[in-house]
Formats: sequence, structure tokens, C-alpha cells
Amino acid sequence: MNEPNREDHERAALARGGGRDVEHVGPVLDAELIDDMLPQPRPRTAGRRGGGPWQRCVAWAARVWRSDPVLRARSVSAYRVRKVPVDVLRLVWFVLRGNWRWLVKFWNWATYADLRADARRARLSGDAEARRAAQELIRSDATARWARLGIVLRRVAITLRFAGPVAGVLWLVDSVMDRSDMWPWLVDVYTGVGALWSALTVAVPLLLITAPVVWAVAAAFEGRDRAPGAGWLVRPDREDADSWIDERMISKALAHLGIAPLDRFYREGGELIYTVAARKDGDGTFAQVRLPLGVTADMVAARRSKLAANLGRASLETWPTKGDEDGVLDLWVADKGFLRGGAGEWPLVHDGQVDVFDGVPFGLSQRGRVINAPLVGVNWLIGGRPGQGKSAALRTLLLGAALDPTAELWAFVMGESPDFEPFRPRLSRYGMGMDDSVAEAATTALADLLTEMERRGKILGEQPGRPPKVSRKLADKAGLGLHPLVCGIDECHELFQHPKYGKKAAELAVRLIKRGRKYGIVLLLATQSPTKDSIPREVTRNVSCGVAFSVADQVANDGLLGSGKYAAGIRATELRINTDRGTCVAVGITDGTFELVRTFYVPFEDGSDDVTPVVGRALALIAEMGRAIQASARPQLETGGSVEVDELADLADVIGGDNRTRTQEVLVRLVERNREHYGGWSFAALAAMLADHGITARKSHGVMTVHAADVMGALARRDADETAGEATREDTGMGGALPDDSPEEPPRTDQGKPGSGTSGIRRRPDPDSGRERSDSGTCPGPSPAPRLPDEGR
Repeated sequence: MNEPNREDHERAALARGGGRDVEHVGPVLDAELIDDMLPQPRPRTAGRRGGGPWQRCVAWAARVWRSDPVLRARSVSAYRVRKVPVDVLRLVWFVLRGNWRWLVKFWNWATYADLRADARRARLSGDAEARRAAQELIRSDATARWARLGIVLRRVAITLRFAGPVAGVLWLVDSVMDRSDMWPWLVDVYTGVGALWSALTVAVPLLLITAPVVWAVAAAFEGRDRAPGAGWLVRPDREDADSWIDERMISKALAHLGIAPLDRFYREGGELIYTVAARKDGDGTFAQVRLPLGVTADMVAARRSKLAANLGRASLETWPTKGDEDGVLDLWVADKGFLRGGAGEWPLVHDGQVDVFDGVPFGLSQRGRVINAPLVGVNWLIGGRPGQGKSAALRTLLLGAALDPTAELWAFVMGESPDFEPFRPRLSRYGMGMDDSVAEAATTALADLLTEMERRGKILGEQPGRPPKVSRKLADKAGLGLHPLVCGIDECHELFQHPKYGKKAAELAVRLIKRGRKYGIVLLLATQSPTKDSIPREVTRNVSCGVAFSVADQVANDGLLGSGKYAAGIRATELRINTDRGTCVAVGITDGTFELVRTFYVPFEDGSDDVTPVVGRALALIAEMGRAIQASARPQLETGGSVEVDELADLADVIGGDNRTRTQEVLVRLVERNREHYGGWSFAALAAMLADHGITARKSHGVMTVHAADVMGALARRDADETAGEATREDTGMGGALPDDSPEEPPRTDQGKPGSGTSGIRRRPDPDSGRERSDSGTCPGPSPAPRLPDEGR
């Protein structure tokens, strides 16, 4: 619209503005007049009559039309339409070959070809007895065959002899009598005969029409190629059409594995039984095969690389595993190149909230489905070579837990790594470094988790109905303190191998893994050294979810996934270092035997940080719900008024008037005196307690003994120290004085060194491990019966 015309239009609009009905004139944009009063094309809304349901039906039909099964069916159908001439010729050839095979079978039956072949072989070998036996079988079978034919003909003749006169009589009676004059039963006979005749008049023509079709289908089935499946009917045009996976391909691949029982099975003309036919399963093909006698799934899994080559795949793309039985093979084969793609963006990176009771998005399975990894009720062990994604996977799990406002998070990194620095504002406890203080803090955290576990057990016992485990409903009750508590330890092998705290940390972790899952306490462990020396065997045995990125050998594989997994074909050794970074083999995270997971990656590196915004969103969710970050100090168990145990006084009492007492007898007497406190003590625990008070067990007549004079001297020194006053202890930092004179013989290495102690913390042996712990730590749960050492120690 030119400028003068636009001005005229505006003046006319202003002139009409004085009237009652004012025409609204919209603004001019890009020299084009927009009038809101003019009719505008609008999309149909769901409220219009007839439009809503129709629109929904069209949308549903469009989704179905674009779905994977329909797309595959469309591609197969289009391919088969183009191949109709070839398919027709192939079916005609099958029909002709099937008729020929039937003719050959009939000729062999009629001429006794198999028996004549036996007689011929016997004659050529000079075995007269075998030749006479074969000829006798031919004569006896011919006699029996003619006898059977005679019996059939005789029965037909008897039937005709009886049925002919009856039919003639019925025809004659029907000709001379009217139906109304017949007896009722005779009328019923004629009615039944009439109905039978009508059925025959309909069935016989239909049979004459369908019989050739049935004959042709049966002949085509008989003349088909001698291999299972009909891949030529369902193989569409695609890039990997040369290795399209079906029963035919699988059978051929298994036939060339070099397994002796399987080779013999094929030579004898056997055909494999497919309990689950080859079908599309996510981004691959799945089939389940019942293996023949003498063949196990482990035998096939041991030849995985050869099977992959026979199927035209890489080893990583071929997963033969044991099914429900040893003789059942579960085979999943990935589409070519599928595993080279990543999992994509984490679904919660920009928006969303998590309920840890429902799981955390962890990655994509081999079938292309998102895996919600469980957290509450399980524990995790994640491992692999350096740089393959284990820390990133642990970070993803902690990020998901952080988005649950009710969850409390602890994290310890046993090394100088900033991978979890963005979590600081969301964590109740955090430690990072390689010094002893971090190992001590992590060990203290594990001990505190055990104390918290016992407190939660007591709280659960007081709830109505005595629920066996923490639920979402109980976790939401802030007053109970049963919220989810997630503790992640990265490079946990450094903790378990620590010279001072490693043994205690391993014992605490095992106890926590065994019992903590019912109380909403989750332990996440990550390591790059999954060996029997670095990871306690009980951890591997009892952990629920095992995740293995690329590992070097069978030991590391089974150390993460469980014993026997390598032999069963569940192998992370096939993952290529760097090439398959972020891809792992996992067990326990779904109901499947295993999952090949492409884990989600939330970047935290130079120039890219998606972790910090997620943590900020998690803090906002907590503030929105009116909560706060849980305090790191754990509530202690009620002791019920129990008093402090004076171990030195108990020692003096159990020795009594004896000059010296065997250490084994001392342990027995201590347990009898106070089973609750001394019930789990070992020789090392007793030695640590003696050393704590400056007492050394000495050998006498080949056995270790405790001398009453040493115990009395320790009591005297403690009394003298107590009279010295609080100021002396604060200045020196000593809870007691070392003995003036050195012991007659140096302390044994397994008894530990005398500890000085501090004014606020008295060192005492731990009942479970025999190692020292501080009274400011935790109170362990019930201990097992005492394990007394041999006297010769």
C-alpha cells in the first residue's frame, strides 16, 4: 500500500471514530495493513463439533504410520512389490521341486530303495548274513503291504455290501410312500440323509477348489530351501542387507563355529529350534535358540568373535549369553554402526525433577530405551580403565539424586580431581584429596552411616505396621529423618588400600552394603582398579548394580560384574578403549541378564559446564519446598543410660590373683564379664587395648601371657595421671603417661604400638576389626561371637 492511500485510510478511520460503531484498524507492519476484525484463517480447535475427535484420530493414525514397526513393514512391502516377478518364479520352482521330492519319496517307498541299498552294500562287502536279512525284510514288508491292501479292500467291500441294500431300500420306500405317512423315526432318518447330502454338495466343490491351493502350498513348503526361516520374504533394501539377521543367518553362523557336537548335529540333518524367532529388538535383532544335546550357551559365548565374523558384525555388536537354561542361547545382534553413536543429552539437563525411589536417567540400553537406574534399595560399583567414563557415570547418578529435594548427598574423592567440585553447595559432606585426612573423613562417614542405619531401624520398628524398609511416604516425613541418603566415593580403591584406614573402611562398607539398602542409604563406589586386592570380595558379591566400562582382563570384568559373568558371555573386555568411551556393560540395573548401556554425559570441562546449572536448580527446588541442606552430623542412637566401660579395671578383675594369665584365657573371661562390649574382640583387639595402656603381653612357656604386675602398674599410673589435673593433660595432650621403664621385651608387631591419646578422645579397640577407633566415632551394631587366637600366636 502506498503512502497517500494509507493516510486516507487513517483519516477515514478517525472520522468514523465519532460514531457509536467504531471500526478497529490494526497497525501497519511492513507496508501491510493488519485488521483484527477481518476474518483470519484459524486452526480447528478441539472444542469444535466433530473436529476434535477427528483430529485426534488423524494424529493417532499419523503416529502409527510413522512408528518403527509400520515403517519396517512399509519398507518390506515396498521391497517385495518390486521383487514380485522374482518371488513368483521362486515359488513356482519351490512347487515343482516339492512335487519332485514327493515323487522321489514315493518311488523309494514303492521300490524299497533303502532296503535294496542295504542289500547292495552287504553284497559288495561280502556279508552274506546282512544281505539275506535285507532281502528277507524286503519280502516280509512286501507281504505285509499286500496284506494291508487286501484288508482295506475287504473292508470297503463289506461296507458296500451293507450300505448298498440299505440305500436301495431307503430309495424304494421314499419312492412309493409319502413322508406324512411314514413313521416319525423314519422321517428323521430321511431328514438326516438329506442334510448330509446337502453338506456334501457344498463341501465337495469347495474341496475341489481348495485342494489344488493346499497342494501347491504344501509342495512349496516341501520344496523350499533347506534352511530355517524365510529371509528372502522379509529382507528389505538397506545398507546392511548383505548381513540382515534372521534364523537362516544365525543357523549358518552357528554351523561354522567349530563346536564338535553342533557340527555332528548339522551333519545328521538336524534343524535348530528357535523358541523366540529372530525379531527386531530396539536397535538390533534378538533371537533365542534351543541348542542341541551336548552344546551349551557358554560354548557359543566362548567363540563370540568367530560368531560375530560369521554374522558380519564386530564382536562388540554380537552378544551371545546364557538364557534361563544352560542349553538355551540368548543372542542379541546390534545393527551395524549403532554403538558408535552417543546416548545424546541427559533428559534432565535443562528441566525436571527426580524421585530417587523411581530411579535416575542413566543411559540408553542396547535396545535404544532410556534406562532409569535404581538408587534406593541398591548399591553401585562402577569401574573401568582411566578416562572411559566411570567418574562421569557416578556424577550422573549424583546429579539425579541432587534433583530430589528430600535426598541428602555425601561425596568423597580419593584423589586430586575437580569432577565433583560443583556439587559443594548441595553436599552435606565432601572431601577431596590424597592425604590421610580425606581417608579418615571417608571412613568416619561410613561409620556414621552404620550408626544412622541402626537409628533408622529403630525408627522403622516404632512405625505403625512395622514397615520392613523406607518408602516414599516415610521419607517425606521430615520429623522421622528417613530421607534418602546417598554417599558416593570416587577412586574407592585408594580408600580400601589405605595403610591406616583401608581395612576398617572395607569392613564398614561391606556391612553397609549388606544391610543399609532397606533404610534408604545408598553407597556408590567408583574405581579404576577392580581387583581382589583393591576391592573387597564381599563388596563385589553383595553389591546390587555392577557397571563395567572398558576393562583389561577377565579378573577386572568379574570383579565388577560378578563371578562367572565373563564365562557367561557378559564381557566388558570387548569394549574398545577410547573408541567406546561412555559405553558400559551393566548388571542389576534392569530385569535383564545384562545391559549394554550408552551412558548419558553431562559435560563439566573447559568451556562447557552443564553440572553447575543443574546443581543450582537442585538448590532452588530445595528452597522452594522450604527445606534446607541436611546437616552432616548424624543423630546418635539412644544408649538407654549405658555407662562407660572401664576396660583396664575389667582386665584387672578377670586376672584376679593370678601372677600371669594366658591371653586366650583373658579374652574368654572378658567375654563372660561383658559379652555386649567384648563379644567381638579378637587377639588384635586385646593387644591394641594393652598397648593403649602401656602393657605388653609376654611369652611364657611358649604361650603369650598378661602379667598381673603390669596391669597393676598401669592402674597406678592412670591414678597418678588423674591426680595431676586437667591442666597437665591440656598442655601435654596426653591422656596418660608412658611407662618409665621400657618393657623387658619389645612389643609384637601384631599388637600395635602404645597410643598416647588426647584429652577429649580416648583410643579404644574396635570390636569388629581389632583396629583402634575414637570414641567420637560411631557405635557399631551387634558383633559376632569372639574369635580367639591360638595360644602359639
